[in-house]
Amino acid sequence: MNRSFCAYGLRTRLIQTGDDLVAHLVESAKENLPGGLQDGDIIVMAESAIATAEGRVVCLETVIPRKEAHRLAEKYAMDPRLVEVVLQESDQVVGGIPGFLLSMKNGTLLPNAGVDLSNAPPGCVIPLPADPDASAAHLQKRLHREKGVRIGVIIADSRTHAMRLGCAGVGIGCAGINAVIDERGRKDLFGRELHVTQRAVADCIASAAELLMGEADESIPMAVVRGLGVPIGDSVGVPSIDASECLFMGVALHADPAVLRNQGKSP
Repeated sequence: MNRSFCAYGLRTRLIQTGDDLVAHLVESAKENLPGGLQDGDIIVMAESAIATAEGRVVCLETVIPRKEAHRLAEKYAMDPRLVEVVLQESDQVVGGIPGFLLSMKNGTLLPNAGVDLSNAPPGCVIPLPADPDASAAHLQKRLHREKGVRIGVIIADSRTHAMRLGCAGVGIGCAGINAVIDERGRKDLFGRELHVTQRAVADCIASAAELLMGEADESIPMAVVRGLGVPIGDSVGVPSIDASECLFMGVALHADPAVLRNQGKSP
């Protein structure tokens, strides 16, 4: 992998349900991408743009909350209609704080099952794309077929991280590149063999792209990262792990009660 690269934000018109994202991409690339799309480019697209084009926008006035939605809405100070959408999108709700439910979805723990209020039309919310990996693969195949370029595609979302303030980009869908590269077996600076390290390449690229794409009214739902030298192939998917294998979840699942009781107490 190369140690230097360039990234270009692609400003587009407002994306609406039913829009052709490839057409948006090609139109913006002509104006904002030197030389147009090239082999080896990695395209990063915001999940809200994908979901909007795929018709995932939900108008809250059409949502009828169930009893469970009303119960959780009262407990966590939320709109019952939003809670209903979150419940429909969640594999499991494991808890919450005021304003947010903590949900399991597709093997990932995330607030409100990824249902987004920002950059949604007034009175609406946008759930995650139904199948981000399939969306990424479809875009990659179309660009190869119609434009003759071999590229990678990452569908990016912004997430918070445990005990950290702020959001960073993560790849929730990926095609054309390996989302995770296994570094185990390599040597560190002092010759010690790495036994754990697996580099989250898609997440790192998504975070770099999100510096250009932004979170507000930038109208830059896509970015192209060029020059990384990441091999382009037929890989599709972002791997996940079981909760028992996750450092943060594992600590919560197997926490020592004595340690928890003593948290916040002076020695």
